[in-house]
Amino acid sequence: MQKIHNEIRRVDAGILAAVRQQSNSGTKAKEDLAAATSAVEELMSKIREIKTKAEQSETMVQEICRDIKKLDFAKKHITTTITALHRLTMLVSAVEQLQVMASKRQYKEAAAQLEAVNQLCSHFEAYRDNPKITELREKFKNIKQILKSHVFSDFSSLGTGKEKEETNLLQQLSDACFVVDALEPSVREELVNNFCSRELTSYEQIFEGAELAKLDKTERRYAWIKRRIRTNEEIWKIFPPSWHVPYRLCIQFCKKTRKQLEDILDNLKEKPDVATLLLALQRTLEFEDELAEKFGGGARGKESGNGIEEFGREDSNSQNVSDIRKKYEKKLAVHQGPENDEKNGIKDMSVPGAGFNFRGIVSSCFEPHLTVYIELEEKTLMENLEKLVQEETWDIDEGSQSNVLSSSMQLFLIIKRSLKRCSALTKNQTLLNLFKVFQRVLKAYATKLFARLPKGGTGFVAAATGMDGQIKTSDKDEKVICYIVNSAEYCHKTSGELAESVQKIIDSQLVDGVDMSEVQDEFSAVITKALVTLVHGLETKFDSEMAAMTRVPWGTLESVGDQSEYVPSPFFITQFKICLVLKKKKNCRTFQLLPNKMGSLKNYT
Repeated sequence: MQKIHNEIRRVDAGILAAVRQQSNSGTKAKEDLAAATSAVEELMSKIREIKTKAEQSETMVQEICRDIKKLDFAKKHITTTITALHRLTMLVSAVEQLQVMASKRQYKEAAAQLEAVNQLCSHFEAYRDNPKITELREKFKNIKQILKSHVFSDFSSLGTGKEKEETNLLQQLSDACFVVDALEPSVREELVNNFCSRELTSYEQIFEGAELAKLDKTERRYAWIKRRIRTNEEIWKIFPPSWHVPYRLCIQFCKKTRKQLEDILDNLKEKPDVATLLLALQRTLEFEDELAEKFGGGARGKESGNGIEEFGREDSNSQNVSDIRKKYEKKLAVHQGPENDEKNGIKDMSVPGAGFNFRGIVSSCFEPHLTVYIELEEKTLMENLEKLVQEETWDIDEGSQSNVLSSSMQLFLIIKRSLKRCSALTKNQTLLNLFKVFQRVLKAYATKLFARLPKGGTGFVAAATGMDGQIKTSDKDEKVICYIVNSAEYCHKTSGELAESVQKIIDSQLVDGVDMSEVQDEFSAVITKALVTLVHGLETKFDSEMAAMTRVPWGTLESVGDQSEYVPSPFFITQFKICLVLKKKKNCRTFQLLPNKMGSLKNYT
């Protein structure tokens, strides 16, 4: 019990000590808070004092720098003014010097001075309204006009012979070109155009006269310009290469020549002579090719001839592998040629007129007047056709690898040569008109083949088999019919190849008009008629056997055998003739009609 009382007293003492300590801590905390509040008020007071001093310092600095800023702006304006006055002085001096150079025709110095004045004037764009600047710009404009008139006046003497008398004239004109380059680009265009027009004045005077304004004098026109360029080549070196004066001269020459040739062709009272017309066109094409090669401007299609070579050849088993390889290597080379040229740098688009096509610039004026050429080609082809048919033997040599009539192959060789001639001249409407001539010629040949087939009338076998006619054919006639079938097949195939070749070379806008389907239908009709004729002829050979059969008293016969005595003879004739036909016909598929036709005879027997 005593121990518990002691513990209670100890706890009470601890509580009392804690209460006393807490009381002392509260008092100390209040003192600390008061001290902190006082310190904050003192700090705020110091901040306000610093801020006030800073504002005073800023005001002081602004007052100090105000005069310095004014001086800085004043310095900048003075510098700009000094620079402007200096440039103005230089501009005034340069303009005065340029005026003196212009009056003395010192072109080389004036060209450099022009560049300097142009650069100085660019600095005064903002002062265009300033009276002094306006006055200087107007003066500069007048000086440039004076220079232009002097240059044009001096160039007017070029080509008059003065360059031979005055040795320094060419050098002076060469210097004048620098002045022209320093002036506006329009001045150079005007100068070059005036020079070209002046060079072609004599050309117009010469070839507009009654003596040379003729179609047969066309070649002399191109000789004149080539001689003119060759003669003046050294003199024209005064022009900078970037001006392309010979190129521009040739363009103007071509345009004037086209206009004159159009007038000549339109004013002809009669149809032009074909030889003269074609010669003029040929010389024109050659001249255009020379210009295109010299200045650039597109390449004439090299593959047109290859397309023509693809038709007119009969298929032959003798064609070896090397021939086929060469053929396709040639085609591959044609298609890869332009691409390889571009890779090798052959096609240089930087040459003058790379985007201008000289081909057709003059020759196109002949196109509407080539009707007489087409008429002549048609007349020649028709005459050759008549001659070939008249000379045709309607027979094939035994050693020949082809069972096609020679007239068929010769006709397509003539057509191929005609196509080559025309495609070398034009690939436009005239080529399409010639293609239509080919259609008429081939249709006429189909008619000739049709007319050569044997004719016949009504007969016993025809009536019995439902055929329309009886035809008696000899062994020679049967050979001719086979040759006609072969030739018609050859013409059918080759005419399609002809159309494909023309489509490759003709203008793309006219491709749709190239079609040989009507011609091919004509030859298909010839094939059909020939086969029917051959069947009719074969049937006619059974007439005697059929007549004998009708005379037999079938009603009185007492017995019959396994095979009629009348069967072996027709069977032997049929077998023999079919073997003969197949021997003369290389492609047996065409004669599928023959056994079909013979089916009616078999049913009858």
